[in-house]
Amino acid sequence: MPFPATASVAAPPLRIAALVKRFGQTTAVDGITLELRQAECLGLLGPNGAGKSTLIRSIVGRVIPDAGAISIFGARAGSPAARSALGWIPQELALYPRLTCRENLRSFGRYHGLRGAALEEAVARCLGWATLNDRAGELVRNLSGGMKRRLNMAAGLIHQPKLVLMDEPTVGVDPQSRNHIFEMIEKLRAEGMSLIYTTHYMEEAERLCDRIAIIDHGKIIALGMHADLVRTTFGSRSQVLARYAGADERIAAWVFERGGQVVDGTAQFSIEHPAEVGALLEASAKAGLELIDVSIRKPNLESVFLHLTGRELRD
Repeated sequence: MPFPATASVAAPPLRIAALVKRFGQTTAVDGITLELRQAECLGLLGPNGAGKSTLIRSIVGRVIPDAGAISIFGARAGSPAARSALGWIPQELALYPRLTCRENLRSFGRYHGLRGAALEEAVARCLGWATLNDRAGELVRNLSGGMKRRLNMAAGLIHQPKLVLMDEPTVGVDPQSRNHIFEMIEKLRAEGMSLIYTTHYMEEAERLCDRIAIIDHGKIIALGMHADLVRTTFGSRSQVLARYAGADERIAAWVFERGGQVVDGTAQFSIEHPAEVGALLEASAKAGLELIDVSIRKPNLESVFLHLTGRELRD
C-alpha cells in the first residue's frame, strides 16, 4: 500500500518497506526493510557498491524504486511534506564558491520557501551552529576545507528539518575539523533530531550512532547496537593479529586454512581461549612462517564488518 503525501507526528521519522531498485541486470537495493526511531542516530555502513548511495537517493526522492515504499513521518518520499521534513547533507559540497557564507545560506533558505525575518533568523541560527559568524561575509572559495564542510551542513539544515541524512560529512577534513563537526552533530542529537549517518570511519559510527545497519549487496545483513553486533558475531571470542615476513601467496593460503583472514598484510584469527595463541604460533612455525609481530584484542565494530562482508569499510 503506498504511503500518503501528508506527514504525521505519530509516524516514525523513516520507514522503508521491502524496497527494491534495479539498474538493468544489477539489483542495487534488494528488499530492504528498515525503521528509524524518533531522535535516533542510525549509522549506515557498507563497502563501495553495497547499495548505500541508491538507498539514500531513494529516501531523498532522487531515485524511484521498482518495488516497496518509503515514508518520512508518514508522508510518501518525494512528496512536498516529506521534502519539508527532510534535510540532506550530501558528500559532495553543494555550495556557491563565489557567494559569501551568508549569501549561500540565504539562497538555500529561499529554495525552502523562507522569506523575510524567518529567513534572516534561520541564517543567523545556522551561522552560529556552524561557528561561522566571523566568516559570514567571506567568499566560500576562500574558506578552509573544514569550514566548507560546516557550511555545507548548515545549508542542509536551514529549513529546520526533523530528519537529516548525513552522507560522510567528515570526508577530507583534518582531525580538528572532524571533532568540530562531531560537536555540531551532538548538538543536533541533544535537540532530538533523527539522523541517518553514513561514514567510512568506524570510530565515527561507534561514537555517534545508537544503532548500526550494515548493508552489502543491496541487503541489510546486520542491524543493532554496535556492542550487540560484536557480541552476536563473536560471542566471547578474541582476535589474534599476526604479521609474518614476506608477502607470498603461501602465507595467505596457510592463514585461510586455519580459518583466518589477511587484511593489509596482517593475519587475523578468532580464538575462544588465550591458550590457543600458543598452538597457533607453533603451527605457523612448523609451516615455515617467520613471525614478526603478534597481538591479541577484543573484536570491535570493524571486526564485525570484515567478518560479515569480507571487506574493509574503505574498500
